[in-house]
Amino acid sequence: MSKAQIGVYGLGTMGSALALNMAEKGFHVAVTNRETDWISDFVAESGDLAEKLHPYEKIEEFVAGLDAPRVILFMIPSGRPMDLMIEAIAPLLSSGDTIIDGGNADFHQTRRRSAALAGQDIHFVGMGVSGGEKGARHGPSMMVGGTEHSWQQLREVLVSIAAKFEGDPCVDHLGPDGAGHFVKTVHNGIEYAEMQVIAEIYGLLRNGAAWAPAEIGQMFERWDQGRLKSYLVEITGKTLQFDDPKTGHPMVDVIKDAAGQKGTGRWTVVEAVRLGQSANMIEAAVGARSWSSEKETRVTAQKILSGRRSELNLDEVTLADAFLAVRILGYAQGFRLLAAASEEYEWALDYARIAEIWRAGCIIRSALLDDISDAFRGDLPAGQLILAPQMATLLEKCVPALRHVVAAAVNGGHAVPAMAAALSWYDTIRQGYGTANIIQVQRDFFGHHGFERLGEEGKHHGPWWD
Repeated sequence: MSKAQIGVYGLGTMGSALALNMAEKGFHVAVTNRETDWISDFVAESGDLAEKLHPYEKIEEFVAGLDAPRVILFMIPSGRPMDLMIEAIAPLLSSGDTIIDGGNADFHQTRRRSAALAGQDIHFVGMGVSGGEKGARHGPSMMVGGTEHSWQQLREVLVSIAAKFEGDPCVDHLGPDGAGHFVKTVHNGIEYAEMQVIAEIYGLLRNGAAWAPAEIGQMFERWDQGRLKSYLVEITGKTLQFDDPKTGHPMVDVIKDAAGQKGTGRWTVVEAVRLGQSANMIEAAVGARSWSSEKETRVTAQKILSGRRSELNLDEVTLADAFLAVRILGYAQGFRLLAAASEEYEWALDYARIAEIWRAGCIIRSALLDDISDAFRGDLPAGQLILAPQMATLLEKCVPALRHVVAAAVNGGHAVPAMAAALSWYDTIRQGYGTANIIQVQRDFFGHHGFERLGEEGKHHGPWWD
């Protein structure tokens, strides 16, 4: 039996889908799993692709069954499990071999593992994979961080299995060590923000205008035919038109209003703070999910805290313009984080290319990413996406609608944390002269911290210290 070109360890939802994708593209794939009884079932269920799959129960045989230099993709939980697997497999590897962590991992840990394995001339890749099970099986978007050597080993396989946007594979080598995992982290943060904004628009129409879920779904379907086209808009339009088989009620109405989270949104917020940035739309989305989990508190508070939500009169065109403005601002905040990290860790990220590999296969794919890619390849004042001529023009047109929607929501007692955060950031960033001078006054008064004077260098103190 010929040796495999790549190995996949971990036959859960994502690992098995990626392995089948590789086999379907003609690659021989060695497969194994910690729970060995999964292996034979996986191969048996793979149909005609079984001839491309090389199953092994022992890790030593799994490694020996790979062509050298070896390439091994781990699709296992991040953190301690990954460290344990590295400890187990590293002694079996040789100079020039590559290990890939394809899970959602903390990029700091990816950088640590990369540095540790480099001493053995083993290459460690942190690869973000987006698109869920369907994407992994038929074409994901992949963000690769690692050495040029490892990219050359991986390139043929990854380009073959990646989603394609008008023939362009949605995968690329973005930089060294943790670059790929960080880009995936920010991708997930943008995803959190957009999901929250969609939920807020749904809430305004459902609770403020008494639209039926199916009507709202049909609106999202219309939006998906134009500039607002995106995967999240598409699936929202579809799911809102389903009824519950048990009760006949709209499916969304029988689902508990408490959203879970796996932590990648929080990672984005934490990294923003570490980098001296603020992604307040993502912060708002993470906070909203946390508040949603306090169902009992909210039910009790509804009985005690005064005020009711009033009726809203919002038309579809205004909502669509507001949504476009918010989406531009959400992407802009995400790319600001990428820029801050790229400078901090010397990654030299290509923002236009990142936008391009997000255009298909991933959860945040949207028509807007074409405009974003073009913006990064063109005139970009101060390096800011929202200052690109085409983006500034769109914002000038659409922000008044966002302002109207947020004002109506606030006056009517409807919560729109992410939309309000977007507008606050926009109004702050467009002011050449803001209000932080009063904060400097306070800091100097109570802590003698000093401040800068306009047009003068050095540290100064106020007359309250004379």
